[in-house]
Amino acid sequence: MSNRLANETSPYLRQHAENPVDWYPWGDEAFRRARDEDRPIHLSVGYAACHWCHVMAHESFEDPDLARLLNEHFINIKVDRQERPDLDDIYQKVVQMLGQGGGWPLTVFLTPQREPFFGGTYFPPQPGHGRPGFAQVLLGLSEAWRNNRTALRQNVEQIHQGYRLMAELQLQGDTPLEQDQPAAAARLIAKSTDRIHGGLGQAPKFPNPSCHDLVLRLHQRLGEPDLLSSLELTLERMAAGGLYDHLGGGFARYCVDERWAVPHFEKMLYDNGQLVKLYADAYRATGNPSWRRVFEETIDYIRRDMTHPEGGFYASEDADSEGEEGKFYVWTPVQVQAVLGAADAALACRAYGVSAAGNFEHGSTVLHRATALDAGEEAQLAGLREKLLAARAQRIRPGRDENILTSWNALMIQGLCAAYQATGSAGHLDTARRAAEFLQDHLSTPEGGLYRAWREGTAKVPGFLEDYAFLANALLDLYECDFDPHHLARATRLVELILEKFWDDGLYFTPSDGEQLVHRPRAPHDNAWPSGTSTSVFAFLRLFELTGRELYREHAEQVFAMYRAAAAQNPFGFAHLLAAQDFAQCGPLSVVIAGEREAASALLASLHRRYLPARVLAFAEDVPLGAGRTPLAGQATAYVCRNRTCAAPVTSAAALVERCLGESA
Repeated sequence: MSNRLANETSPYLRQHAENPVDWYPWGDEAFRRARDEDRPIHLSVGYAACHWCHVMAHESFEDPDLARLLNEHFINIKVDRQERPDLDDIYQKVVQMLGQGGGWPLTVFLTPQREPFFGGTYFPPQPGHGRPGFAQVLLGLSEAWRNNRTALRQNVEQIHQGYRLMAELQLQGDTPLEQDQPAAAARLIAKSTDRIHGGLGQAPKFPNPSCHDLVLRLHQRLGEPDLLSSLELTLERMAAGGLYDHLGGGFARYCVDERWAVPHFEKMLYDNGQLVKLYADAYRATGNPSWRRVFEETIDYIRRDMTHPEGGFYASEDADSEGEEGKFYVWTPVQVQAVLGAADAALACRAYGVSAAGNFEHGSTVLHRATALDAGEEAQLAGLREKLLAARAQRIRPGRDENILTSWNALMIQGLCAAYQATGSAGHLDTARRAAEFLQDHLSTPEGGLYRAWREGTAKVPGFLEDYAFLANALLDLYECDFDPHHLARATRLVELILEKFWDDGLYFTPSDGEQLVHRPRAPHDNAWPSGTSTSVFAFLRLFELTGRELYREHAEQVFAMYRAAAAQNPFGFAHLLAAQDFAQCGPLSVVIAGEREAASALLASLHRRYLPARVLAFAEDVPLGAGRTPLAGQATAYVCRNRTCAAPVTSAAALVERCLGESA
């Protein structure tokens, strides 16, 4: 018999619709019953592609005895963290306060008033590996609820105090401030890079696009070889290892080892959007054709496997298929030979490191680039890759989370815009436009605001700061691609709504007219994607350059002042804000083009192909800075401006590039 989650649109919640647990979605009905029956809340947060969420579901939520304990002693609420990142942020902090690292599945216990008193992540059904068994936890908390409510109340008060302290600590710090904080942070990131395998940290190893973007920006400004070499090592090793899907394109969430060999196979839209942009920017900066191949293949994956017929992008793909992690992706020599025949299989196995011993479970291999090939072999391998991809397509695919999330779609739009600017490929721009139109048609409110998530014709949950900020920047990117003033107008409206809904002496993650929760988070740190705070600052600064409206710059400066000390203490967690600070410090170039819009294409393309991160582009008729800027002799004409002062106009693409490069030096 299905439970209440069968009526939800979230794929993650529906995964639990057949559990014997008496699940509720987050909402008043569950909390009203908890109050009426004086029962605590068991809150479980996860997402559709989460491997350990699947494990705990199978071990505990599908177990009749554990379900009976949950149903007798608790009101059980299941939350999709992709739909409700605000709840995830608030209750992840509980686990962090209790000395754990956080993660998913997130398991938190609340009073009927939504106040947390205990939490953890994955609990095994029986005690083991230093973790208490889930039944043990449930019985202990149920006993405490009945007979030791005072102690639980003390936990609640300590957690409330913890929220206050964490908020204060975000605004404090005693680290000496560098004169050029972005440069100091980029040098630290480069110095911290694994000099053998690339990337940051040890196993498990994650891509860190915000950190690497900062390094690339500072290399462009400073020209320091160590910055570029650390970045190129990371890009090369990520793309050569198992993190990258060498047949289908796209990146997995992370690798379980430090060598990028074996991934956790789930694929997330937010990673791929950011990495498309990073590789496209690196291609513009260096001209390395390998980076173009990576981002083009990743875009092919998104179009082929992750795009709704109307143009929006799906959220993720699972790691598991047929109950096994990675089964869809791995190969044995016998499987390769069955597709290619003996001679061609020998080349493919050598290129992709497929061996009898394997590098994964059961003698299988995660494909990786194991050896360099000559030009003829590379050309031959391209055809073999297509055959292997076609054969893999006959396998049972991992599950796909078909939620369409505003912020994650915006990150992919930004990646596509960077790819279009790097290559001039009209298909990338068309794909980005279709996604933007999807968001406008299906995830916009009548006032011009946003919903968070859409699936099966239903948009739900008011948008959060990251939804507004990411989409505002994506629309500014689109505007810089095609000079369609509609994109600029939409972006400006979103920034106005950020100030209206999320600003109160700083930026909050949740809107002022949103659901009242036990804590209103600010969430200024970057995580797997940039923070909504830092991304809002980018939008403020870009619109200030385009409009001259001082209010935008003043709000950006206020955010910089709030988090300057925190960014000095933890540049890895504030890399995107430091990138925005670098943008501001550079005194960005504003390039205004006058004349016929279509005639401006050659001038625009010349700038698109160059990596100039501290610049904005505009058509003269669309922005105040364009007032009085006229074409010369009927030709499209560019004005390169800084601090509201413009140099002499130019009409040739070569002269424009020379002017911009000279101003950026």
